[in-house]
Amino acid sequence: MKQKLELLAPAGNAETGIAAVNCGADAVYIGAPKFGARAAAGNSLADIERLIAHAHKFNSKVYITVNTLIYDKELKDAEKLINNVYNAGADAIIIQDMGILGMNIPPIPLFASTQTHNTTPGKVKFLEQAGFSRVILARELSLAQIKDIKKSTGIELEFFIHGALCVCYSGQCYFSLAQNGRSANRGECAQPCRMMYDLADSEGKILAKDKYLLSLKDLNLSLYLNDLIEAGISSFKIEGRLKDINYVKNVTAYYRQRIDYLLEEKPGYAKSSSGKITYFFTPELERSFNRGFTDYFLNRKNKSISSFNTPKSVGKQLGKAVAVRKDFLEIESDEKIVNGDGLCFFDAKGELSGFNVNRVEGKRVYPHEMKFIKPGTVIYRNSDHDFEKLLSGRYAERKIEAAVAMNEEEGRIKITVRDEEGCEIEFDWDAERQEAKNGGAAIENIRKQLSKTGDSIYRFGSIDINLPRPYFFAVSKINELRRIIIDKLDAERKRNYKREIRKEAGSIEGLQAGRFDYRLNVVNKLAAELYKKAGAEDFEKGAELQDNFENKVLMTCKYCIKNELGICPIETGKSAGYKEPFYLIDKNKKYRLQFDCVKCEMSVLY
Repeated sequence: MKQKLELLAPAGNAETGIAAVNCGADAVYIGAPKFGARAAAGNSLADIERLIAHAHKFNSKVYITVNTLIYDKELKDAEKLINNVYNAGADAIIIQDMGILGMNIPPIPLFASTQTHNTTPGKVKFLEQAGFSRVILARELSLAQIKDIKKSTGIELEFFIHGALCVCYSGQCYFSLAQNGRSANRGECAQPCRMMYDLADSEGKILAKDKYLLSLKDLNLSLYLNDLIEAGISSFKIEGRLKDINYVKNVTAYYRQRIDYLLEEKPGYAKSSSGKITYFFTPELERSFNRGFTDYFLNRKNKSISSFNTPKSVGKQLGKAVAVRKDFLEIESDEKIVNGDGLCFFDAKGELSGFNVNRVEGKRVYPHEMKFIKPGTVIYRNSDHDFEKLLSGRYAERKIEAAVAMNEEEGRIKITVRDEEGCEIEFDWDAERQEAKNGGAAIENIRKQLSKTGDSIYRFGSIDINLPRPYFFAVSKINELRRIIIDKLDAERKRNYKREIRKEAGSIEGLQAGRFDYRLNVVNKLAAELYKKAGAEDFEKGAELQDNFENKVLMTCKYCIKNELGICPIETGKSAGYKEPFYLIDKNKKYRLQFDCVKCEMSVLY
């Protein structure tokens, strides 16, 4: 049996999820009405049900994010919500709070969110024994670490392959909570990592001023999909529940094509959903929102993974300004620039600046507002008017191949239809008929009318008409037959769709032994009971239940500012001449940096 690979796309709402499915997603993840790690991306049960109905037509799955920490007073509401999304047809829920394991919930599969800080074989083994069907690994892991985890577990492994990067290990960030009371673990992150800071040493020397020192480029692992497959990843996740619909269309289509290309070379693997997609645009990652790309720590410790100068999208590099006049500039580029494009550049201070294009005459670009640009300045396009227009129109068509056979048995017309996955229907068609004067034309007319599947999800690639004598059927009757076939095939595919059930939990005794601080993220009694059962001797209440953050670690990062600035003493073999500790300074506060050079990690303390 072939191993199934899954392309998993984000959906901020039902329309975006439907578009992702149409562009080739094998699965979609979407926020529930409450308790999602993107509080701004909640959805009604009616919309979730509508998305599920569309996705299941293609055997694509829908996973619901219920991945925030849940307070004691919310446990009953969360339990009810999980039952509701299960009844709506959801295929799994993605969770962070271990208290959910103690609830009275239906047998829906549980996926361990990356918010549960999944970085070691031991942690993944605990989650497997606790009853999870899948673990979403931390983005910071290398290929070697992923392979080690896969060797020690039989659980499904999911990994982010594209999108925004949190600078902190997911689930371990308390920066926003300490700064303004908005907890990332409650879906309310204010994104302090995208803010501007100064970096100073203990003597007040400034190493960097007014820079976005914690803002990272976006992840792009499109060149490493085969490596990830061989390392044991079976679900490839795109970040972006807050991204717009055109972003999701473009990025999903791009990775669908990349994975399909790999599948042609890997006979032991197959995609996990149905249908063939025809695209009416050429997917290109740089044409959608991006801060520049990085492969992060997948292969090695990297430099240049930050986006110090801006947390905003820079888009695609077009070329350089070769001439600048009073009201226009000329850009040396192979790309077509059109009215309505948004162009940007880094000014003399290193800050991102931009303008809209009013009109284009040959190589001359007339901005809406002329900014100071020097000849030689690199120009980017972060709003592509023509591409966005293309994506807003007819962007993709996903069809399931089916073969239709028409035979006559004992005077009855028998219709048999079999789709690409072997789903089959068979029925008698009782339609008024008469012998055709022109047999060839009559048979061709049947084929022609049956093949007009229009907006349905099917393409009748083979229509085999095997009758002892040619019959003439009225066009209206053939059209009615086509509708009957589609309705019956829809119903049979729906009947055949099987949801997986949650795997049985094993023994977790001793798998979480030890003493833990607030970073265990325990904010309710059910989670506390589970960790005690797993061997935790003592643990602090979660940060959300505390009000004093003095000297507490607000985030721990694989990313290191010293390495990024080229002053890591291990890398350079010499002291940078600055006295530690270092501090991040914003308008109101300063935060101490702590470096663990053995683990190659950096922590930010309040």
